[in-house]
Amino acid sequence: MEGRSRPLRMQPTIFVGTLAFFFLVGGLFVFVNLLVGWLFRPSLPNPEKEEIYECGEPTIGSSYFQFDLRFYVVALLFLVFDVEVAFFFPWANVYGTAVQMMSDVPLQENPDVGTVQPDGAVAHLYERLSAPVPAAVPLAEAETLQQEIQSTGSELAGLAMVDLLVFFAVLLVGFFYLWKRGDLDWVRAAASQRRLAPARRTPVALREREPPLTTVSS
Repeated sequence: MEGRSRPLRMQPTIFVGTLAFFFLVGGLFVFVNLLVGWLFRPSLPNPEKEEIYECGEPTIGSSYFQFDLRFYVVALLFLVFDVEVAFFFPWANVYGTAVQMMSDVPLQENPDVGTVQPDGAVAHLYERLSAPVPAAVPLAEAETLQQEIQSTGSELAGLAMVDLLVFFAVLLVGFFYLWKRGDLDWVRAAASQRRLAPARRTPVALREREPPLTTVSS
């Protein structure tokens, strides 16, 4: 399309210079604020101000103790199940591109040579998928080319959906495995005690042998 305006592209040198200027101004702004605060703030050290600040609450006991291992287990579980979300970005890119290819595909006609080829927007979709753009075909095969592009998008969308289901299946298997092991319980020992609580109750015979309360008369 000769009448279509092309998007303006910034030169690499100007782009790098803009980024460098942005980081320079941001760094200077932070440095100047820290310097002004260091020059004008009062210096009144005392034992209370030099204590470790922790949530605004006064410290109780020594800070040299080992944290419960459950904190690390919960952190690892969070990383395992949260980092997996990053894998949705390439899937969403492929699936979104495939859905766009399934819709009405615009074609660009070349009357001078009697051919038709995918429009620039369609070529951009193929570039996002790192796939070769279909070559130009005669005008009589325009509908065939359009159906071929839509068929490619449909196959990619179905493959992406199957990939997503397999991904979720693996996550669910891992989740149920952790649930079965009791790793989702904060204290596994207490959780097992709660499950075994009915079997550990004091027998009635032992409770009957407890000495009764006596009253003292004045």
